[in-house]
Amino acid sequence: MRATVIHGPNDIRIEEVPDPVIQHPTDVVVRVVNACICGSDLWAYRGVAQRVAGQRIGHEFLGVVEEVGSEVRGFAKGDLVVAPFVWSDGTCEFCREGLQTSCAHGGFWGQVGSDGGQGEAVRVPFADGTLVKLPKEAAGDEKLLPGLLALSDVMATGHHAAVSARVRPGATVAVVGDGAVGLCGVLAAHRLGAGRIIALGRHTARTELARRFGATDVVAERGEAAIEAVKELTGGQGAHAVLEAVGTEESMRTAVSIARDGGAVGYVGVPHGGSAGVDIGQMFGRNVSLNGGVAPARAYIPELLPDVLSGAIEPGLVFDRTVDLDGVPDGYRAMDDRSALKVRIAF
Repeated sequence: MRATVIHGPNDIRIEEVPDPVIQHPTDVVVRVVNACICGSDLWAYRGVAQRVAGQRIGHEFLGVVEEVGSEVRGFAKGDLVVAPFVWSDGTCEFCREGLQTSCAHGGFWGQVGSDGGQGEAVRVPFADGTLVKLPKEAAGDEKLLPGLLALSDVMATGHHAAVSARVRPGATVAVVGDGAVGLCGVLAAHRLGAGRIIALGRHTARTELARRFGATDVVAERGEAAIEAVKELTGGQGAHAVLEAVGTEESMRTAVSIARDGGAVGYVGVPHGGSAGVDIGQMFGRNVSLNGGVAPARAYIPELLPDVLSGAIEPGLVFDRTVDLDGVPDGYRAMDDRSALKVRIAF
């Protein structure tokens, strides 16, 4: 089979790799229908996050079950499934608590020795604890598939930010970051009933989508200017809930600074700027809470799935380019130079 492989910074290739096979009785093999490129994949592409030359890459996919291990109970050949970006056994203490990202036997797609999601097929460990079944008829629905694919990571992660920031009906929410996760955070905040949503971003196409997702205001400034702009919009108080979806020192400083006293920051941006943006003294004095981390997508997908199927939310709109497998290297370049927001891979 063919799959996406990373050899070094700016070096993404499509190569022949061994076909996945059942290795444990709890495995299934999934033939991939859709996958995508994540903003977090760009850190490896840029050389910021280290990868072993020849390592598989990609962690968001949905597809059709092709082979089933003897101990798998919840899935059969032909089932359409979506995979959260972490596999989990579904039975450990953390999984039972809804924190599958801390599963004692779990892992991330594309880690050394595992299949990446950007390939023609994937071996899925612990299928019963990992996968979520989708309606079979969705496999041919080109309008619905992008939204279902978004559940594997970005929509679940945006929702995690909103939940972590304690978004509630009527609340004022600010979202730092106009990437796919930030935009899904806007959508998640709107879904949870936020009364006002301030999107921080400077790319017109993205902020227009933010407004479509429910943003009521847009702040294009950054740094101190952004902090002042949000405070001006909120009568000097700041937002009840702030969703941080970037992960830099500046974005964290902005997020904490624009939270109102007693508010909360939900951080889901993959950290790549240290913790210097978190001023504990400032948080202490104003009773600002900080919650978040890696989103347990497996816990959220069953809750979010009905709204995607009904059309109540359309997170698939974050995909603004679709490529085939051969187009994946160009897809990385497009996301890196910001000519594409998020690239979907159709097989």
